[in-house]
Amino acid sequence: MTTDGLTLVVGSGVQRYREYLLSSAGQRPVWLLDATEPTWQRAHIAGHTVVPQRDAARLTPDVPALVAAAREVAAAHRVVGVMSYDETLVVATAHIAEELGLRGLTVAGAENCRNKTRTRRLLTEAGLVQPRYAHVTTAAEARAAAAEFGWPVVVKPRGMGASIGVVRVPGAAAMDAAFTTAEEASRGGNPDYEGGVLVEEMLTGPEISIDGAVQNGGYQPLFIAHKSLGLEPYFEETGHLVSSDDPLLTDPVLLDTLERAHRALGLQDGMTHTEIKFTDRGPAVVEVNARLGGDLIPYIGRLASGIDPARVAVDVAAGVPVRPVPTRKTSVGIRFCYPPEDGTVAAATLPAPGSLDGLVEAEQIVPAGAVLRLPPRGYANLCRYALLVCEADGPGDCSDRLDAAQAAADVRLELG
Repeated sequence: MTTDGLTLVVGSGVQRYREYLLSSAGQRPVWLLDATEPTWQRAHIAGHTVVPQRDAARLTPDVPALVAAAREVAAAHRVVGVMSYDETLVVATAHIAEELGLRGLTVAGAENCRNKTRTRRLLTEAGLVQPRYAHVTTAAEARAAAAEFGWPVVVKPRGMGASIGVVRVPGAAAMDAAFTTAEEASRGGNPDYEGGVLVEEMLTGPEISIDGAVQNGGYQPLFIAHKSLGLEPYFEETGHLVSSDDPLLTDPVLLDTLERAHRALGLQDGMTHTEIKFTDRGPAVVEVNARLGGDLIPYIGRLASGIDPARVAVDVAAGVPVRPVPTRKTSVGIRFCYPPEDGTVAAATLPAPGSLDGLVEAEQIVPAGAVLRLPPRGYANLCRYALLVCEADGPGDCSDRLDAAQAAADVRLELG
């Protein structure tokens, strides 16, 4: 199959975090299906269709309307593929692929990733290392499950992303508050996944994420990001670090785990972002997301390896065989800066790129006057004031450079 024709891109996301993907994808003709009229997106697309969301406050797509819009585009143009890098739109994208007979994740495969209860069940049935888990609807049921698993445990919503509503619970006394946090978080997303929470056995060990491509059921990793977590008892992702020559890219146990997980979830064609924790029982799959990673992980992966994940995604959507090979050999990391407490940003001080060894980007990502709320009142983009990107020959030096850059950053808040 050639790439002549249009690739449908469903959703465009926040400009700072996603424009680099749309820009690369748009080096080939793409047609955007999005909930609002394009602005910055226009420079990267051949055309667009506006499809309002069913519930904008909860980011709930109108799946039948998206399918109908895609059908109209396909009636007027040759459409060769469909893709999305938005967690809230992966199931809708799968519906479009099935309707138009395009390669991509099936609806069942996308749902197996989106619904964390289904993910746990299928991976457990496949014999992969998994935490014990239970879907519960009351705090009392959550305490009973945790008592069976052993404290501490993790509670989480079934269908949110970005670690929203995920809480470490050390003991029974903290469960009521943790259950409420996770359950209320689910009511901020798609109603299909609200109601109750998952209680999981706590997995301990270092955590990584892998952005990869699936074609004809075969899996291949693009790059691996080593994750930094903070703001306990929440699981806020405070940074990521990618090395193009990471030995884990060829680790047979990890690769076997990834291949088995993708088969168990029924993933045939598409891009995925898989999170793995290295436990004393072996690599455990935390989750598999039916899209490229967030938090600019694909961006630092491209800087470190030279592999362009958006171009890979377009090829996979069109059925073009991909064999990504790194063209760079370096380590690149990103670190997000958080305030010490809730408040309104008065001013931020950041080191200038080039002023510290390896510092290539330093950006204030919220304006003065922005209100920042730490978990559980805010997550990710709602509680970060800046990002820093550093490069080095190896991961150790890169991590040290990120530490130095973060130490040079500061924010002044107006409280109250």
